[in-house]
Amino acid sequence: MEIINLIKSRPFIQALAAIIANANIKGFFTGKIWRGKSKLVCVPGLNCYSCPGAIGSCPIGALQAVIGGNKHNFSFYVIGIIIFFGVTLGRLICGFLCMFGFIQDLLYKIKVPKLKIPPKVDVPMRWLKYIVLLVAVIVLPKFLVNQFGIAPPYFCQWICPAGTLEGGIPLIMKNEGLRSMLGFLFNWKMGVLIFIMLTSVFTYRPFCKYICPLGAIYSFFNGLSFYQMNVAKEICNGCKICERKCNMNVEITKNINSPECIRCGECKKACKKGAITSGFCLKSRKPDSEFQGQM
Repeated sequence: MEIINLIKSRPFIQALAAIIANANIKGFFTGKIWRGKSKLVCVPGLNCYSCPGAIGSCPIGALQAVIGGNKHNFSFYVIGIIIFFGVTLGRLICGFLCMFGFIQDLLYKIKVPKLKIPPKVDVPMRWLKYIVLLVAVIVLPKFLVNQFGIAPPYFCQWICPAGTLEGGIPLIMKNEGLRSMLGFLFNWKMGVLIFIMLTSVFTYRPFCKYICPLGAIYSFFNGLSFYQMNVAKEICNGCKICERKCNMNVEITKNINSPECIRCGECKKACKKGAITSGFCLKSRKPDSEFQGQM
């Protein structure tokens, strides 16, 4: 029974997803990027293409490659696969399948006093990830191009901490030629990575809450994805233990399928009444706002 519970646990699923997405283990020893046909396929979570272990492509990296390239004005595959992931799972991907989300979870487990971001700061900052998506992922690659009509992947190049951790550091450790070329850009990216990792120790998933453009995309699908969460109005007593347990600060009794919910299931485990359920459902539900109005 303990083994079954372990297999069903979120950390186990997160670790398994990270291993599967980075199954080219020998790449970490050779310092070479996998270039097999599987790289034509996007994985659901943020996982750097340049990671020596990566066997698939990052959706954000692929999206920027299309927008910043001069071959295609629109990629039905890249847009379609992102929509497919969003409609099927929503931000369940953030909670269970994203490697960098898993790393932030592990850092937050370090036992130090935690910081609670005041709502008047936290709420406005949540909009930053949509600005990052619009500016760094879409606008700059579309319009800030070189003489050949090609743009670099600005988000990957200047912001993405997952790329530095999974791709930059392992490649530099194994390639002397790359180490000799280090300069301002790498130092900047290392600073971004260190800052996010340090803040992840003191506050829950700051990258997911405030910066991640992939989380921003999936958030649009949370309310309509096939995977949904629900609060049973006839069972809930309004104690709001679930909301106090939620590290993403979701107002669960108002809108459990909030764009900020990563489907981690902590609210469900905390509910003593068993009022919270989750799973795949193709039928429409009553919105939780109807429940709120009847309390």
